[in-house]
Amino acid sequence: MGRPKGTSTGSGSSASNTATTTLTTSKQEKTDTIPADVKLKEMLKELYKLIHDVQEERSRGEHNLTNITKTHERMQQEAKVSPYYKTKLKGLYNTAMQDAEMEAEMLKKTLDKIVEIKCFRETHNGARPKQIMRRGVLMSMLQQNALTLPLWIGKPGERPPPLCGAVPSEPNYVGKQSDKVAARVRAQDGEENWILAEIVSYNSNSNKYDVDDIDAEEGKERHTLSRRRIVPLPIWKANPETDPEALFQKDTLVLALYPQTTCFYRALVAEPPSKPSDDYSVLFEDTSYPEGYSPPLAVAQRYVIMCKEDKKK
Repeated sequence: MGRPKGTSTGSGSSASNTATTTLTTSKQEKTDTIPADVKLKEMLKELYKLIHDVQEERSRGEHNLTNITKTHERMQQEAKVSPYYKTKLKGLYNTAMQDAEMEAEMLKKTLDKIVEIKCFRETHNGARPKQIMRRGVLMSMLQQNALTLPLWIGKPGERPPPLCGAVPSEPNYVGKQSDKVAARVRAQDGEENWILAEIVSYNSNSNKYDVDDIDAEEGKERHTLSRRRIVPLPIWKANPETDPEALFQKDTLVLALYPQTTCFYRALVAEPPSKPSDDYSVLFEDTSYPEGYSPPLAVAQRYVIMCKEDKKK
């Protein structure tokens, strides 16, 4: 059987392949050496264009919606639905559905770009020396992080993905640098606590993470922990109106970040969110109260995760 077309034993092919490889490597190195601030500006320009495109698409869709409204008004005036209006409305509604799908797709791309920019900033800020952060600033940052958590918007019939609301991560999930997680650490007195931490690195050989305590006032302690001592936080909010199954239900035992702290404690869900902007209402385990639980407290979806322990302490 003959040699495949384009295969050669001569040096010309080798030289060509070498030149191509060198050119590709050179382009990759050029991309990798782009300063972080320049790269960030490029990403912000891309975000600006995406937002502009979304607005243009929305304006175009509004024109079609106006035609639908006017057609219905004419039908009411004539007090009948003629074949002409049926055909016209069918076409207008089909166009409106296509416009809505296009706008939704563009909005997803825009949200993805925002997430990409946030991750880029966190990663590159993480390469710089950490500054001590006042507690008030830290609490505001955590609150803002929860408010800006993107809302999962799936297509009809599409199930929420892992790390959307209460949906757990996949078994082989590995967190990235700068990801926020709940980490079970052991204090000097031997007591174990779940703290809010940030991933520094992951060792695939030992299956262990290096994480930093997020609370700078405590001294930025670093911990080396196995995967079973790490629980990733949600990266999307679940929409109670479309995906209620992706939320922890009433009376579910969870770990929740106690307000104005960076520690997770066991709690019962008193009420799950009813709207995308709502928080959970939870009852923290607290022996100082006769019932054994605190009054209801609000905790954002970002900071409510599954509790692996079933029994009450």
